[in-house]
Amino acid sequence: MPLEDKFIDRLKALQDEHDDLARQLADPEIVSDLSDLRRVSKRYNDLSQTVSLFEAYQTDVEQYEEAREMLADPSMRELAQGEMAHLAPLIEDLADRLRTLLLPRDPRDDKNVIIEVRAGAGGEEAALFASELLRMYSRYAERKNWKTELLSLNETDLGGYREAAMAISAKGAFSRLKYESGVHRVQRVPATESGGRIHTSTATVAVLPEAEEVELEIRPEDLQIDTYRSSSAGGQNVQKNETAVRIIHLPTGTVVTCQDERSQYQNKEKAMRFLRSQILERRIAEQEAEMAQDRRTQVGTGERNEKGRTYNFPQDRITDHRIHLTVHSIPRVMDGELDAIIDAHIAADQNNKLENG
Repeated sequence: MPLEDKFIDRLKALQDEHDDLARQLADPEIVSDLSDLRRVSKRYNDLSQTVSLFEAYQTDVEQYEEAREMLADPSMRELAQGEMAHLAPLIEDLADRLRTLLLPRDPRDDKNVIIEVRAGAGGEEAALFASELLRMYSRYAERKNWKTELLSLNETDLGGYREAAMAISAKGAFSRLKYESGVHRVQRVPATESGGRIHTSTATVAVLPEAEEVELEIRPEDLQIDTYRSSSAGGQNVQKNETAVRIIHLPTGTVVTCQDERSQYQNKEKAMRFLRSQILERRIAEQEAEMAQDRRTQVGTGERNEKGRTYNFPQDRITDHRIHLTVHSIPRVMDGELDAIIDAHIAADQNNKLENG
């Protein structure tokens, strides 16, 4: 399907802008100003792929029209039909790629992320599932050669996580992991179940774009910082020094804790990173009506009847209810093979934007 007029008009405007940027890059005044040169070069490079594809599209459409005009000549008809049959799928493919490139881009997509996992309904089994989810994201990052860093952890006696937060550092991490936010349900026989009955438990996942210090100013007077002695699950290995840190952002009531490092300074640094990202996400949520107003709206309450994604272990089936996707091989997914699910979310998101754009 050829490009619609509204896309053609936008692409021609980008083409003109690209030509103007090329002229600016030849301007000695621009070249001599490092700041201007970086700004112009970045925009020029950002547009280059789109403009290059549009020029290829224009060439193919022009050749297609020329071939169609040849149909009137009986001696050229067969040649023209062959040329049109060759060009039609190329034009359609280029049109689809250009529509996708013109979709509005989430400005947060290139950011690092902080993933927060919390046990929901289901007691100890929910906490164990939360720990498996965090490992799943850690393995996914490992497969992508992304850097991970544990920010906070609240363990149960059996090794589950009441709540945990992990930072993942990689350009584009948020663009892929943002679809993981929501309620994750697990259906299986818990290790603590002696009767062999299948239980349904939940954990919630929040994926936050990590805020940089320059994006958000947090005033010292708005913070309440408490220190306390950290301990592992069950109260073992209690430290004598108060290395654990709890920070409360008074204007928003946001609370973060960190006790994983041996020094109070390191714990405070990690807690501040987590706090900045939570506050930034909260501000974005307030500004954008279509986004959740706070973390609870983003991930739900974690009740069993809330459906984001269900992991049915007895049937080896994972169902993502938001995009009506079903995949199998739970062990592979839990070991970090998430690309098929994430790619399906990206495709569904793009289709939705195209339909409503």
